[in-house]
Amino acid sequence: MMQYKGYLGKVDFDDEAGVFHGEVLNLRDVVTFEGKTVAELRNAFRDSVDDYLEFCASRGESPEKPYSGRFVVRVTASLHKAIAARACRESKSLNTLLQEVLQSAVK
Repeated sequence: MMQYKGYLGKVDFDDEAGVFHGEVLNLRDVVTFEGKTVAELRNAFRDSVDDYLEFCASRGESPEKPYSGRFVVRVTASLHKAIAARACRESKSLNTLLQEVLQSAVK
């Protein structure tokens, strides 16, 4: 994974062509990049993100934010109840408890 200005890029290697290629994730628009070396790939990724931002600006549009900080997770009713009970025992909101649990999962 690559990161630049809050955008993430996923990279694959095409052994037959001898080139790295990637795509900026979580956008409705398709934004891609490629390079034969890591340095070329990094530059191409940054250039693609910058081009996307310039394109949006030229059209008077706000660029799509790759992550809003909100997402929906569906769980069973019994799990929902257990999580809510734990949050209550710890005097936390459900949101605060889940944010802490998720944060510890990615450390």
